[in-house]
Amino acid sequence: MPLTRIVLRPVGTPLPLGFLGLFVATGAFAALQLDWIGPGQGRAVALAALLFTAPLQLLAAVYGFVARDPVAGTGMGVLSGTWATAGLVTLTSPPGSTSAGLGVVLLLAAGAMLVPAVAAIAKGVAAAVMALSALRFAVTGVAEVTGSDAWLTAAGWVGVALAALALYAALGFELEDARHRTVLPLLRRGPASSAMTGGIGDELSDVVHEAGVRKQL
Repeated sequence: MPLTRIVLRPVGTPLPLGFLGLFVATGAFAALQLDWIGPGQGRAVALAALLFTAPLQLLAAVYGFVARDPVAGTGMGVLSGTWATAGLVTLTSPPGSTSAGLGVVLLLAAGAMLVPAVAAIAKGVAAAVMALSALRFAVTGVAEVTGSDAWLTAAGWVGVALAALALYAALGFELEDARHRTVLPLLRRGPASSAMTGGIGDELSDVVHEAGVRKQL
């Protein structure tokens, strides 16, 4: 019987990078929505989303798939595209204006974020970040479609909560990867928990069924 050899390459977790990008974008847009900074500063916020957050999350998405974590790859990919779109629309729109078109995109992005959020349920904190991102996009989408100040304020506060959770998640996953043990509670359970405590055999038992190894996606 011929022997099959599969070569795996260890990589660092891309989640802290993606979550820190999220922290910057959602925090900056929240400051704009809550009038902590003037509407004229929207250009700087938009540039941060375009030049800082979107590239970092795109890189995190690529390495998420490289690390055999399709949930991280999908979630970070959707976040990257959404923040890039929000940044570009904000950059090219008059200061303080809203866009029904952007609102529709954000509402659809909220639905898209529920896919990785549900799939990531074994990693509780990561799932919470993605679910709260979906809520953030949904509330902001309604604010953009309606032009309502009340909805805009609500979106800002959801953005603040998301920024805090994203920063916690980034720190938790960074410490976990650096020290090879859980330092801050990340609410891992099931396969996500055994990923940190199990042996190499546990990690490779189903590798034959993963994309890139099996014949069809």
